[in-house]
Amino acid sequence: MFLNELEEILDVIEPSEFMKVQEPLFRQLAKCVSSPHFQVAERALYYWNNEYIMSLISDNVAKILPIMFPALYKNSKSHWNKTIHGLIYNALKLFMEMNQKLFDDCTQQYKAEKQREKFKLKEREEIWLKIEELAQKNPQINKLRPGLRPQEEYLLHGDSPAVSSMETETPTVEDIQLLKKTVESEASQGMKDLKTEKVLTRRKSELPQDVYTIKALEAHKRAEEYLTANQEAL
Repeated sequence: MFLNELEEILDVIEPSEFMKVQEPLFRQLAKCVSSPHFQVAERALYYWNNEYIMSLISDNVAKILPIMFPALYKNSKSHWNKTIHGLIYNALKLFMEMNQKLFDDCTQQYKAEKQREKFKLKEREEIWLKIEELAQKNPQINKLRPGLRPQEEYLLHGDSPAVSSMETETPTVEDIQLLKKTVESEASQGMKDLKTEKVLTRRKSELPQDVYTIKALEAHKRAEEYLTANQEAL
């Protein structure tokens, strides 16, 4: 409902007013795109099918693309719903057509950020190893938790160090070209899949009603009848 009403507002918003709200607006849309609830993500991605909204995005792509790119790129690989993949690739393709240089810059920045995260994770593991070494020197270590080494406990409760290699490699020209080809092919395939899917949505008025609700409505009598009778008696 929020996304439906928001689109109606954006359909009539002035470009100058849009610029005032674009950053918090697209930060929220990025969260919607990342939602595991596929209908939320799907509804947010349908904004890229709205011509007027796309014209607003095109005029302000330098602000909007850096906000949206991480969510789109990440969920193009990790979202569980196949339909969302097609819609995401469609959005990425539209962004790429708007400003290819900016798209390349965002790709490099995203991969560089993932590389920094990898280094931070490595540093964190090294710190834990140092802590383990210090703990091993503590004479009270066997009384804390017999039979379990500190490093094993860290592996049980710590964050998983597994990170996708594609997201941690240093960005190269080949990476960017590969991403462009993938975006174009997946966007075309995603749009074909959407067209072939049968539409299963129904209007609210066509939804089946509960039998007990119908009986209760039929048995209901308006209070005005009794009020009128009492007034006539007076």
